[in-house]
Amino acid sequence: MSEKNVSRVTVLGLGAMGTALAEAFLAGGHATTVWNRTPGKDEALVAKGALRAETVAEAIAASPLVVVCLLDDASVREVLEPVADALSGRAVVNLTNGTPAQARAMAVWAAEQGVDYVDGGIMAIPPGIGTPHAFLLYSGSSVTFEAHREVLELLGAAHFLGDDAGLAALYDLALLSGMYGLFAGVWQAVALVRSENVRATEFMAFLKPWLSAMFEGNLDRLATQVDSGDYMTGVVSNLAMQAAAFPNFITVAEEQGVRPDLMLPIKDLLDRAVAEGHGAGDATVAIELLKN
Repeated sequence: MSEKNVSRVTVLGLGAMGTALAEAFLAGGHATTVWNRTPGKDEALVAKGALRAETVAEAIAASPLVVVCLLDDASVREVLEPVADALSGRAVVNLTNGTPAQARAMAVWAAEQGVDYVDGGIMAIPPGIGTPHAFLLYSGSSVTFEAHREVLELLGAAHFLGDDAGLAALYDLALLSGMYGLFAGVWQAVALVRSENVRATEFMAFLKPWLSAMFEGNLDRLATQVDSGDYMTGVVSNLAMQAAAFPNFITVAEEQGVRPDLMLPIKDLLDRAVAEGHGAGDATVAIELLKN
């Protein structure tokens, strides 16, 4: 295995996701050193061939590539800042969930320490790591990413977004926002039918194809509208009509004994869009109103 491919990798953080990352590296034939702040979480990995590090400094010294997967940005700083000297000259790929501002600040700190830094976002749950369903987003040092691309691709498809270290976190949180928004609608829908004792499994036979059709038929059109700024061409169901009907979502929830909390912000946004003169356009224009 060439130096470019990196035969040694260190994983800092052995929660469910960090453990899955380490397992993928081991399965790919890499000498994998692991460390966790709470002792005992590495036993299964050690049994599979991982090398246990007693300290962060020892873990860093073991490998030219250090993959970090901790709880949050504060945890990353608490772990890395005291061992900054040991990190100098090494590559750090930070897969801890965080914001673009946090990623950019960490990239500045890393550069000051002589650390090659890449920030990342994991678009998978732990069991999905290393499967065709997983993909990861990276941004920061393109040279560092390319040098370690092959080992990183063991985790899932690797997408490099650019030299701005904050882009991976931005895409990550944006994708998750879409996911939570989608599931919020599903939660509301299931709560409504469950109020009449309809089985969720029965209702899914209708909800799944409906959502699939709505997304398949509208997402590309939505993106074109946003990029062009044209929310008036080809409007099928204008915003004013949708806003007029939307109170029914609140009413039915209240009548069925379901909280309307998830629907209220959407109603407010549609009402505001109409009040600001966008009623004849597509509801997608609401995206413009989300800007501060």
